[in-house]
Amino acid sequence: MATRKVVKVGDQNLRKKSKEVKNFDEDLWQLLDDMKETMYANDGMGLAAPQVGVLRRIVVVDVNNMFVELINPQIVYQEGKDIEKEGCLSVGSFKGRVERPYKITVKAVDRYGYPFSLTGEKWLARCICHELDHLDGILFIDKTLDKKEYLEKGGRI
Repeated sequence: MATRKVVKVGDQNLRKKSKEVKNFDEDLWQLLDDMKETMYANDGMGLAAPQVGVLRRIVVVDVNNMFVELINPQIVYQEGKDIEKEGCLSVGSFKGRVERPYKITVKAVDRYGYPFSLTGEKWLARCICHELDHLDGILFIDKTLDKKEYLEKGGRI
């Protein structure tokens, strides 16, 4: 395993749409292991592949000591709404309020290509939604209710 460099706001790859994973091999497993190590080394709750410069539909999350790898994830159900502050390893120290679904169900495949689904509420739902946005080139600063504050502090979109 290795810690990879986290891509920061301003890098155009953060704004690109990621491609579906088709090869479930040692290269994928290495990337997943590196993403996990990178997330933990940076005190993150989640990390998407574009944040380490890889435009693939891959996410790792760890909420309440529940670590999950999501490959080719897709939200298939959502309900309710929840507003909380979020941060992002690619953005820096700014935290802003974002409205997300309170509960979601996501379909994905694991590192071996086997499908599964996962239902999460509150922080797990929030973290998964945040990371899945990265796969489509969306950052939480695009959705924050505190965008004016972010821009006033010199933030870049």
